[in-house]
Amino acid sequence: MQQHTKSSFVGLVPLLIFIFFYLGTGIFLQMKNVPMAFYQLPSPVAVSLGIIGAFILFKGSIKEKCDTFLQGCGHQDIITMCIIYLLAGAFANTAKAMGGVDSTVNLALNYIPVQFLAPGMFIVAAFISTATGTSVGAIVSIAPIAVGLADKSGVSLPLILAAVMGGSMFGDNLSVISDTTIAATRTQGVEMKDKFRINLYIAIPAAVITVILLLIFGAPDKITQLGILQFNVIKVIPYIAVLILAVSGINVFIVLTLGIIIAGAIGLFFGNFSLLTLAKEISAGFENMNEIFLLSLLSGGLGAMTAKAGGIQWIIDKIQKIIIGKKTAKLGIGLLVSLTDMAVANNTVAIIINGSIAKKISHKYKVDPKESAALLDIFSCIFQGMIPYGAQMLILLNFAQDKVSPVTLISLLWYQMLLLTVTLIFIKYNLSEKIKNI
Repeated sequence: MQQHTKSSFVGLVPLLIFIFFYLGTGIFLQMKNVPMAFYQLPSPVAVSLGIIGAFILFKGSIKEKCDTFLQGCGHQDIITMCIIYLLAGAFANTAKAMGGVDSTVNLALNYIPVQFLAPGMFIVAAFISTATGTSVGAIVSIAPIAVGLADKSGVSLPLILAAVMGGSMFGDNLSVISDTTIAATRTQGVEMKDKFRINLYIAIPAAVITVILLLIFGAPDKITQLGILQFNVIKVIPYIAVLILAVSGINVFIVLTLGIIIAGAIGLFFGNFSLLTLAKEISAGFENMNEIFLLSLLSGGLGAMTAKAGGIQWIIDKIQKIIIGKKTAKLGIGLLVSLTDMAVANNTVAIIINGSIAKKISHKYKVDPKESAALLDIFSCIFQGMIPYGAQMLILLNFAQDKVSPVTLISLLWYQMLLLTVTLIFIKYNLSEKIKNI
């Protein structure tokens, strides 16, 4: 997914075809009151329509197009994400089958008042993602528990999922070990601590207001007394182990593999698993992730074709034309990385693509490189946490077993909306200059 100098609007058309069919079908069926409207058209089929469009519209031989497509499918970031999907599915399914979700949910409900569940999920997700540097890891770790808590507590499932998403993107944006932070600081040539300081002044107000809103709106309409719920502490161990290992900074592949092994062992010795049952549960977990696996793989190929055909560069060229001063330069940097992220559905890649462009813009219009690094990271994380075909959204909705539509969830992503609002205020009133004097 390297940067290309060719610029062409035609390069964006296949991506627009995908988005039009994927979202358009869902919106149309929603208006017709079709149940689960956004899941009627399988997303891999929708992206395949865009890929067919790319092969028809783009110049070059079939072999050249195939090579570009396959290089995109096989990009390290794409394959990494796909393997995480499989391992996450296997862990979630195995832990649930041996009774882990029920025990963990009952344990939480015995000790945490239901009105604190939504803000609690936001804070826990924020802590995990900040400690580990990955929003996907945070979502994988706590989404199954969040879904179970919503089911039993009466707290709105879409709201509790939005809390998990918001907290996860908070850490992805702020963590000093996040890929996005590393990419933003390296491309702008600044120290992590300097970017972190500016970023913190923007993210904390958005997070605090989000927690307050979740406290106000996160309680169920009717609080039912559940009594003392039964749980087995041993069956909670896989989730605790995954959280501790993730926060320790261990590779996510190892974390999830150990999670599967621990959950499987507990199922064998304290549950009703046989070795064959365990194997089938792991396989079923893999199968549960088939759709998002295929969508991510095919989207990677489409993204590579879009970039090579000049679609990304076309966006860059158009935005650079509207920059006329320091404030519009900051907005231009944000708009560049946001649109690129929506095109490639990967915030780290979006930052890398636009890093050198942002550095030139910041130098030309005297934007502090620390601020340009923060803006690259913030805007990419805002939109990565909102696009319905991004890895974070796909995993989260998959754990909800299609009970929540992307449109419903997006309308409740208060943290992302507040982060965008605070960032725009920060730019408008040039608050970065005032921070320097604090």
